[in-house]
Amino acid sequence: MPPVTFLLIDCHAHLTHPQFSSDRGQVLAQARQRGVGAVVVVGEDEADNQAVLAGPGPGENQPAWLPFLGLHPDRWADTRHTPQGPQALPPAENLEEQLARVEAQIRENRHRIAGVGEVGLDRWVCQQQAPRQAQAQALIRLAALAKALDLPLNVHSRSAGRVTLELLREHQARRVLMHAFDGKAGHALEGARAGYLFSIPPSVLRSPQKENLVRALPLESLLLETDSPVLGPDPRGRNEPANLPLVVEAVARLKGIPPGEVAERTTATARAWLGWAG
Repeated sequence: MPPVTFLLIDCHAHLTHPQFSSDRGQVLAQARQRGVGAVVVVGEDEADNQAVLAGPGPGENQPAWLPFLGLHPDRWADTRHTPQGPQALPPAENLEEQLARVEAQIRENRHRIAGVGEVGLDRWVCQQQAPRQAQAQALIRLAALAKALDLPLNVHSRSAGRVTLELLREHQARRVLMHAFDGKAGHALEGARAGYLFSIPPSVLRSPQKENLVRALPLESLLLETDSPVLGPDPRGRNEPANLPLVVEAVARLKGIPPGEVAERTTATARAWLGWAG
């Protein structure tokens, strides 16, 4: 497939992941060659946020690195899913203290970052009531902080799509992106009516649920992401931002419109969500 000429924005990726430690520069260069103009790089906890902030320096032949700082909901996990079945995990310690430090990181770096995330709810790895409540309180606090600082919010909602949307609406969260939403299209439509955006990863090539989401939502509610290194076109391979044009092609096919229109309109929506004119 030839590269998309209109510069794209990958709205959710984990480029500080160890899978990229040996070739991150090459990964970025390949993404730029494929028409990716910027990558939103999300942090998962205090230490990962520091890595996101460090990032690579500006490069002539690589996409812009847009740092988001957050605290991933899987840090409250009480269950590990294995081929032998679910296994209980011991309670996580000091998450309240880490949440406070992450809030401080966000405030201190307000003018260095592009947004808040990854944050959210995860009922797949969190099945007990107490950690679910702690996840929800963390999301409420971080969504409120993003709103106070006028920053976009990058939200995870695995096995918790409806309840996450309800919580965000209840607390009047703004500039919300629901990344790789795995819930029902009808719930997503309710979120879209509230002004929330939904980013589509390359797994749309193999996921009927993601196809249904694309068909159901208006194009103005859609953004593009990779969630690198996961959610690629092949579940066995490492996903990269260079796969973003595959999402453009898939959305264009499902919507029955030209790929160039998908590229242009999703990029314009992403710039508005980010408040980024780079």
